[in-house]
Amino acid sequence: MLLLFDIDGTLLRGASTAHAEALRAALHNVHHVNTEAVRPSRDAAGRTDGEIARIILLDAGVSAQRIDERADDVRAECCRLYCELCPPDLSDTIIDGIPGLLGWLAGRESVVLSLVTGNFEPVARLKLKRAGLGHLFAAGQGGFGSDAEDRAMLPPIARRRAGALGRAPGTSHPRERTILIGDTPRDIACARADGVRCVAVASGPYGADALTGADAVARDATELREALTSLLSDGADATADAGR
Repeated sequence: MLLLFDIDGTLLRGASTAHAEALRAALHNVHHVNTEAVRPSRDAAGRTDGEIARIILLDAGVSAQRIDERADDVRAECCRLYCELCPPDLSDTIIDGIPGLLGWLAGRESVVLSLVTGNFEPVARLKLKRAGLGHLFAAGQGGFGSDAEDRAMLPPIARRRAGALGRAPGTSHPRERTILIGDTPRDIACARADGVRCVAVASGPYGADALTGADAVARDATELREALTSLLSDGADATADAGR
């Protein structure tokens, strides 16, 4: 079973300050706009870094064409700045119960841990490394904001990368054996767009009542483990039935 974890609000809480600072500084350095004077017209939760950058720049009067032309420069500058700004230790931002949950999952032979996050990949990797969780998520796997601005494109990318493990080139990991775990309605929406199951956890900015579109909703890591236990069991049963 492929488990695709979001980062901010799902694994970590309060680890985005330097990240947001790096992105705004990158927009200033590349586009020469005063991002401090721009209050984004839409909330950032669950969006990719590229989409957040686009919202800020459009609100600052930058043309869509110019945004597209300099998107790679913004990404590179943001990642460079984040390496300078990221605190050396983010372990205090790990959400309660997450280390035990991930350790339990990593110990299951039938589970592959991966990521689907709106963070640019270098930002995501460094953020998790500084939090002490990076070793649990293999390089070359996952879907990131550096892969696509549209979050709905990330689960298919992550499944394709997971499918390359021991399978024929071009084979994606099966949808029916994939679960996305996130904390926003946009996580649910991107799971639905790819036809994969989703467990929402109310550890981010949204309460459980705003996450009802998921297959299961957990209030914390304990309930998340219970939900995953049930879904992993369902997946194992489905695989066994298919093999008969």
